[in-house]
Amino acid sequence: MGGTVRGAGTLPAEMTRFIGRRSELAQARKLLSRGRLLTLTGPGGIGKTRLALRIAAEVQRSFPRGVWLVELAALEDGDRLAQTVAARLRVGNEALGDPLTRLVEHTAGERMLLVLDNCEHVLDASAELVATLLSAAPDLQVLATSRQMLGVSGEHVLPVPSMLLSEDNGRSPEVSDPVTLFADRAAAMRPDFVLTPENARVIHEICRRLDGVPLAIELAAARLRVLSAQEILHRLDDRFALLTAGSRTALPRQRTLRAAIDWSHDLCTDQERLMWSRLSVFAGGFDLQAAEHVCSGDGIAQRDVLDLVVGLVDKSVLAGEERGARMRYWLPDTLRQYGLEQLAASGAEQALRERHRDWYRSVAEQAEAEWFGPGQLAWFTRLRAEHPNMQAALEFSLSDPGQAQTAMGLASSLWIHRLGFGSFNEGRGWLGRALALAEEPSPLRAKALFVDGLLAVLQGDLSAADRRVEQCRAVEGALGDVPDLTRARVNLAGLVALFRRDFAQAVPLLEDALARHRTAGDAGNAAVTSFMLTTACTDPDDPAGTVHAERCLALCEAHDAPWSRTHALWALGLDHYRRGRHQRAATLVRHALREKPLSHDQWGVAQCLEVLGWCAAAAGLGERAATLMGAADATWQVAGSALSGLGHLQAGHQQCEAALRTALGDTGYAAAFEAGRRLTLEQSVAYALEESSAPSPPPPAQEVSAPLTRREHQVAGLVARGMTNKEIAAELTISRRTAEGHVEHILTKLGFTSRAQIAAWAATHHAAGPGKSGRTAP
Repeated sequence: MGGTVRGAGTLPAEMTRFIGRRSELAQARKLLSRGRLLTLTGPGGIGKTRLALRIAAEVQRSFPRGVWLVELAALEDGDRLAQTVAARLRVGNEALGDPLTRLVEHTAGERMLLVLDNCEHVLDASAELVATLLSAAPDLQVLATSRQMLGVSGEHVLPVPSMLLSEDNGRSPEVSDPVTLFADRAAAMRPDFVLTPENARVIHEICRRLDGVPLAIELAAARLRVLSAQEILHRLDDRFALLTAGSRTALPRQRTLRAAIDWSHDLCTDQERLMWSRLSVFAGGFDLQAAEHVCSGDGIAQRDVLDLVVGLVDKSVLAGEERGARMRYWLPDTLRQYGLEQLAASGAEQALRERHRDWYRSVAEQAEAEWFGPGQLAWFTRLRAEHPNMQAALEFSLSDPGQAQTAMGLASSLWIHRLGFGSFNEGRGWLGRALALAEEPSPLRAKALFVDGLLAVLQGDLSAADRRVEQCRAVEGALGDVPDLTRARVNLAGLVALFRRDFAQAVPLLEDALARHRTAGDAGNAAVTSFMLTTACTDPDDPAGTVHAERCLALCEAHDAPWSRTHALWALGLDHYRRGRHQRAATLVRHALREKPLSHDQWGVAQCLEVLGWCAAAAGLGERAATLMGAADATWQVAGSALSGLGHLQAGHQQCEAALRTALGDTGYAAAFEAGRRLTLEQSVAYALEESSAPSPPPPAQEVSAPLTRREHQVAGLVARGMTNKEIAAELTISRRTAEGHVEHILTKLGFTSRAQIAAWAATHHAAGPGKSGRTAP
């Protein structure tokens, strides 16, 4: 037994204020009470050492023989680990024998806490030492920090996350931990610094861009000696050059952001470094299958990809979480920027971006081929997760006019994603750019024209759809008899006539298209055309509408297509409504609505809300009917469409509105309609399904869908005014990258994918840009 005394130890005093980490401190105390070894893991600069020291200080009274810190960062040889620990614990002269043996004797029977800081570069030696000591000294506990777990039996691991930003914890920027950290360190550099609501939003954006990593935030705060917060934000595109002003007393690897990441890079094997650089080509994350296809070859065998991903996760380079049936991985933005530098320097960036593009084109084509079947909802979920990668692949393809055909193919194959995700305007933007670059007649151009025309119809932009019909006809004439082109053109022409309320023209065109689909064995498009024919057959005495609706439902059930089935149920409900069977119609439409994935089918949800409003009016529930129609109107806008452009539903809407205005009066109708418009999507659906008897009071602006900051409300208002990111940046005196970041945040918070959806939301919730009146979130 050694000669330690009560209260002994080597914990240093804190030199700066400890901020945040309440949840991690509570978790660590709990894990230390359950086991004898706790390892804090995470990437460089995340705050593992500082958190370990605070944990040790909080629990030191439980260790009468002391809390002993052993810093291993400067240790270059794992063979000297036991000797280093023994010296730190003041264990006799090394001439007395083997240091590990002396450590075992010293710690036996002693209630002490050993803190081993920075084990990652001597991982094997650390694991062996800890295992030996814990097995020999039952009262010893060990708290370790490492970029990788030790792998010792009985080890508890606590990954240390980035500091929570305000959008993650619901608090305003001024009181979020990263902003508080920045402000505290800034005040130490500049005594005149004061945190205000205005600069807090800039600092919040700095912290977001730096992934909430404490070291990076502290290095950024140090730059306030010579730069304003706004200037720091503008320079973050070159963050590795900017963030170099660390403390002279810190370890060299903690003085600059690059040095911290270099340390992690040096700990990786050659293949892991290569994998890191290749994975940086992904935007917004990736799954294992994508990594295997994009990153293998030229030095990495496909069979080795899994082990390399595991290695990078273990070394806290990659983050990962389970989403549905797939694991999803991602590089934090700063580590991704570092990887992109390495990839560019290797000369392999072009090849990797081509592989990335080809993989996501194959994913889109597979989704298109399998869209009408049991995997519909799974494909919607997957395509939504891959949305940033699809955007990156499209942007890369469109950067070279020679790749326009590739871009056209990818954008066209994503039509199912546009229908399921509601991003009509974005889809048309990609298609328009690709079509402008590749004007020569081809089957691919005809398909792109058809898809763009389809999206235009669903937006109510019938003039644009008409032009696409004529352009399809021109391509068809240039290429000769190509049956698939003809049926696509006929189908689109029928849709345009339907949405224009020209049912006499729409029905024969759609019947022609249906026959062509059935001849081609295209069950999916046969179901869609049957759906459209149902809406076109408006005569309640003609059984054709029922025949088409039942065929649509039968096709969906035969192919086990759950999303399409909800549309078939809606169509059957519409047919029953037209025939006066209002109660049965409401039952069918509620059934469709209940089965709809809200985040994947806002257009379909709007249809359901609209027809349920008609059914409520027929049942004499005037206020409820007007509320549902208001909810439908808001949902159309969010979906990037408007009922005014959907002629096949306009007659029913106008008749219902006229009856309601007579029953409720103009003021009563307007009040109930506006109450419906103010409901969130979830509230609208709950009300429509009669899960709530009355609409909730209009929520405050910051509670609608997600809390937007004041700046984000400003940006949403400017988007609604039609401004580009460049124009928004000029209006608000911020960088274009910052403006892009705000728009991305708004899209993420509200679950949108297009600027049109933001504009519709802003109009509904009175968001305003500078110089405009409007409510803002605190």
